[in-house]
Amino acid sequence: MDKGASNFIHEIIERDIAAGKHGGRVHTRFPPEPNGYLHIGHAKSICLNFGTAAKYNGLCNLRFDDTNPTKEDPEYVEAIKEDVRWLGFDWEEREYYASDYFEQLYQYAVRLIEMGKAYVCDLSAEEIRAFRGTLTEPGRESPYRNRSPQENLDLFARMRAGEFPDGSRTLRAKIDMASGNLNMRDPVMYRIMRATHHRTGDAWCIYPTYDFTHCLSDSIEGITHSLCTLEFEDHRPLYDWFLDQLGVFHPQQIEFARLNLSYTVMSKRKLLKLVEGGHVAGWDDPRMPTLSGLRRRGCPPEAIRAFCDRIGVAKSNSVVDLALLEHAIREALDPRAPRRMAVLDPLKVVITNYPEDQEEELPAANHPKDPSMGERPVPFCREIYIERDDFMEDPPKKFYRLAPGREVRLRYAYFVRCQEVVKDDSGRIVELRCTYDPETRGGNAPDGRKVKATIHWVSARHAVPAEVRLYDRLFSEPDPAARERAGQDFIAALNPDSLVVRPNARIEPSLASARPGEPFQFERLGYFTQDGPDSTAGRPVFNRTVSLRDQWAKLKHKTKTG
Repeated sequence: MDKGASNFIHEIIERDIAAGKHGGRVHTRFPPEPNGYLHIGHAKSICLNFGTAAKYNGLCNLRFDDTNPTKEDPEYVEAIKEDVRWLGFDWEEREYYASDYFEQLYQYAVRLIEMGKAYVCDLSAEEIRAFRGTLTEPGRESPYRNRSPQENLDLFARMRAGEFPDGSRTLRAKIDMASGNLNMRDPVMYRIMRATHHRTGDAWCIYPTYDFTHCLSDSIEGITHSLCTLEFEDHRPLYDWFLDQLGVFHPQQIEFARLNLSYTVMSKRKLLKLVEGGHVAGWDDPRMPTLSGLRRRGCPPEAIRAFCDRIGVAKSNSVVDLALLEHAIREALDPRAPRRMAVLDPLKVVITNYPEDQEEELPAANHPKDPSMGERPVPFCREIYIERDDFMEDPPKKFYRLAPGREVRLRYAYFVRCQEVVKDDSGRIVELRCTYDPETRGGNAPDGRKVKATIHWVSARHAVPAEVRLYDRLFSEPDPAARERAGQDFIAALNPDSLVVRPNARIEPSLASARPGEPFQFERLGYFTQDGPDSTAGRPVFNRTVSLRDQWAKLKHKTKTG
């Protein structure tokens, strides 16, 4: 745990263990609904649930809360399992589904009916909402609330048998329509819904609600600590009510603040709108906060785990700066990402005093901080490419890179001096003519002269054509959802420069054998990885994971020096 990060949940668990509660057992669960792809917010819950179980030598289940077949899909089930594994967690043989318990849940509902604690209601969904009341006004009792247990048992059985149309009846808990907690005002337990379930097929035409299912699934599995995000705090009395009325094993629900990240949206509804509206290329678009998108972008799982550990677990909601996640990614990539050279916007340089038919291989360090990573040979010849923005014909005062008459160092190679600028008919610079000093091989001058800039390059003869995608924050505003709260469309906050494509990039030849997901630092440009879906044998595509500019580190330094 990062110094200063808090975890009040672990404090609760440690008190429970000391008191001998549950025999000292710790058993958690991660319970996603398979109705979409997981995002960075879910990663916090995954790390908390699996990490807590590991810390206290306990168990953690993976349970799919699959009670709404109209929105769920096996594709999401497999994607969720892949994401949890990618983060480094293993649920072993404990893969469960709420649908595993449909018969048992039905019998629990029957028991509540027999106890006079549940009834079949004929009000429509709209009428139930109208009868529910408000935060300041009590609700009104359903005219069907006082049906006898015998009538309710008969109607509930006929609901299961498919005798009634969808939406015509529900099973509701009989609690208190005057309760100050709206969740306790006779909540719906079952609804009629003719939809094919991804696991049970057409065996059921009634499905339990989340509030009824979740607590009992926890109970059935022997969960000791049911860790939920803060929006479920008002549901806890209902969680407890179902368990207490039925007299079954009672886990403890504990709520924690969900992860809110700046420059990001994490509502499934909003993410779906981005996908369906074509604003992104899919759920795994590297700009998305989904785990599949972060994985495709090249984010290492250990960075996400470190990020979740660093932010801690709080009792109140707050917004975490996206720069902290980017900082964690850099920290994870820096020690293990080999250095390579790539030119994204190539400008040809002809070294006029270098023999036309000559070429050589220059040794280049794979990592300047880790000599154990060794060296690689980098080819060099008469013609090379440099970045177009590393040259200015009329440079301002603090521009130290290449300019007419100026000398710079080529990384791992030689000093070169610009002698001539070649332009096309439109006045665009198309080529530089330079001379090199053969005495400066390796980047040092025997006479001790210094240069103010070192620039990267690739050999024109040996470089591999590539497409490079520069990904940035998807939104240009820290709180995109504020647009919606103001009655506007959050789409208006999209960052038009969240993706900049460099289709004519050139990369050093060693990158031709890169594997998808393998991290590299393109010197001076950032951390990159090859894109698996879009790369081809003759034309690799590289995604920028994160730039080298660490805004979080600068912010911390500014705060300390204040």
